Amino acid sequence: MDEQRTVAAFVEEHDLEAPPAYRVLDLTSEVGELAKEVNESTGYGDEPENVDLAADELGDTLFALLALADSLEIDAGDALEDALAKYRDRLEETGSPGSGE
Repeated sequence: MDEQRTVAAFVEEHDLEAPPAYRVLDLTSEVGELAKEVNESTGYGDEPENVDLAADELGDTLFALLALADSLEIDAGDALEDALAKYRDRLEETGSPGSGE
């Protein structure tokens, strides 16, 4: 995935390497910021049609996810393809993409 290589190059260029555990914490923090924006923009769920997320916040989350994948030496594109195949199989078998657990 080109985006993962771009993130990896940026991390290396700016000496931002971090162990996977720290990458998970960063990703969790970024997802929390998305949740905060959704909570605030929807009046804490009272107006779900008013969801408003800033593109740069979504970008921060994507950066954190791709940096995590790279730190674990997991190809994000391959992981996505595996997930899509799993969801397709579930939809075919059960009519739902969820694991049912």
